[in-house]
Amino acid sequence: MCLPGVARSLVRWWPCQDGAGYGARGDHHGLAGRHDFTGGAVRGADARLDTARRGLRYRDAAEAALEPGPPAAHRVGGGFISLYALAYMSTSLLFIAPLLVTLALKVNSLVGIEEAPDSLALVASVGALVAMVGNPVFGKLSDRTAARAGMRRPWMVIGLVGGSAGILIVALAPSVLVVLAGWSIAQLFYNALLAAMVAVLPDQVPTAQRGLVSGVLGICLPVASVCGTFLVKLFTGNLLAMFLGPCAIGGFFILLFAVTLKDRRLDRGKKPAWSLREAARTFYVSPRQNPDFAWAFSSRFMFVTAYAFLVTYQAYYLLDKIGSAAADVPQQIFLGTLTQSAFVVAASLAGGKLSDRMGRRKIFVLTASAVYGLALFAIAVASSFNGFLVGMAIGGLGFGVYVAVDLALVVDVLHDKRSAAKDLGVFNIAGALPFSIAPAVAPVILAIGNGSYGVLYAVAGLCAILGAAAILPVRRVR
Repeated sequence: MCLPGVARSLVRWWPCQDGAGYGARGDHHGLAGRHDFTGGAVRGADARLDTARRGLRYRDAAEAALEPGPPAAHRVGGGFISLYALAYMSTSLLFIAPLLVTLALKVNSLVGIEEAPDSLALVASVGALVAMVGNPVFGKLSDRTAARAGMRRPWMVIGLVGGSAGILIVALAPSVLVVLAGWSIAQLFYNALLAAMVAVLPDQVPTAQRGLVSGVLGICLPVASVCGTFLVKLFTGNLLAMFLGPCAIGGFFILLFAVTLKDRRLDRGKKPAWSLREAARTFYVSPRQNPDFAWAFSSRFMFVTAYAFLVTYQAYYLLDKIGSAAADVPQQIFLGTLTQSAFVVAASLAGGKLSDRMGRRKIFVLTASAVYGLALFAIAVASSFNGFLVGMAIGGLGFGVYVAVDLALVVDVLHDKRSAAKDLGVFNIAGALPFSIAPAVAPVILAIGNGSYGVLYAVAGLCAILGAAAILPVRRVR
């Protein structure tokens, strides 16, 4: 959950993603990314039959997504779009429910509130790194799969089963080390699922409909956040059910989509060449040749770092600073997520349309990041749960506009459309890496601030403000 993003397409939020993202290679944490949603990659190949027959060079999904499709391309119907959105939202649900609530509560139950931040930092950091590496690897494997079942379907099933097994290990873990092992397994396999899921967009959806479908997918993360915290709240008191409930419900819709998908098949004789050296080259874009891209990368990195601080430590913030009871935390996180998500959806839809109409990107990204920073400052000084909700609402406005416009800005500054896939893959690192760095740095900030989560969130707000400043030097777009 890259969130862990995905093309304006898929990353209107992660990270991770890895955020989730919230990113072209979603970790999900991914903003996404990935939004853990901590890192994910737009992988796959364009499904146009005439191109395949002419034997042109292999192109992966992110590059194909930027090229015009044939006028007579088969349009997808409402049934496909609905099932795809449900499956994509369910994929986000698998990442977001542990990240927002249950992972922190599990660690807290094992070591107590005093040691929990350091232990959670270890688990989240390692998991984000696994996601950041796993997503592009599985994306490449999916691109080269010539199974009778198709290119994407096998990895959806393998990812779902393997990731859910990792979540079960976390739920039953008797120690933090076992939690670490289980979460790493979950991140690895769920990113296999995510890599296959995002590749469906360029595989199946013609260019003329990609804006529509991408807009639908763009609200999946906030909806998944609300659904995930609600499901966890329903099972409060039963930690095993809190972990496995989202897996069961999300898994149902993922399998339903996988079964009904008319998956693309790859001829065994047309497998694209791949090597570790080639894969390594996909992680670098020269800042000298494309300084605008470098500044956009820096802006996304700082913004997602701020988001990573918020989502990783909000359970401990509520317990320590607000003074909430442990039993109330799932309900409070649900209400906070619901409040933020409502504003994210509204701001995202309005911000994206207004940016297109005005033909401007920078002012929207700059303002959104600054507003998000101010929201984190409001949360830092809050002394009650109502104050926390106000901060989350303001943050939703900034977050929504940011995820609606940021990726569009990045696509506008790509210096070579022929290397679009590689460049977007590099950009996704900005949505995944913060979910490793933020948990590693947070204990130091807490130590300097005498354990104050207010200080931690003030630093998070400063990161968002720096993200706003980093977009100013961009010259290629207005």
